[in-house]
Amino acid sequence: MVDGGAGCCVGSRILGDGMKRCVDCPEDTKRKAPHPGPRCATHHRAKRNERKAYNHEKHVEDTYNITYPQYWELYRQQGGTCAICQRATGAKRKLSVDHDHTCCKGKTSCGGCVRGLLCTSCNKMLGHLRDDQDAVMRALHYLQYPPAWTLL
Repeated sequence: MVDGGAGCCVGSRILGDGMKRCVDCPEDTKRKAPHPGPRCATHHRAKRNERKAYNHEKHVEDTYNITYPQYWELYRQQGGTCAICQRATGAKRKLSVDHDHTCCKGKTSCGGCVRGLLCTSCNKMLGHLRDDQDAVMRALHYLQYPPAWTLL
């Protein structure tokens, strides 16, 4: 049934210009919905963030064997920052769960070997050093006493 020549169907989600209407917006809105669903930009962004949070929660629980509330409690305990650099907050990219790779073999952790939450850079740094405490001490010594200082 056509609505008096307005170009859209009554009760339909199709607007007069052929664009679909957002499934999450109120019926009387005329916001275009170019994103899947169909959804407007605002609801598309909200749905994407909801999916992202759900996927992170599942990843933490399935891979590291800790609950999401435990993840956030550890985050709060660390002051809301990376345990090493204490600069990254995880606002743009969530902090990684660091764990002892020698404890559990395979792709999942037992949960008992979780050490803390790290930003990507610090997590990669530990990976490059292969969790070798002597290498970390050499790096600290290098920063405190650079070899070039004895020559220059």
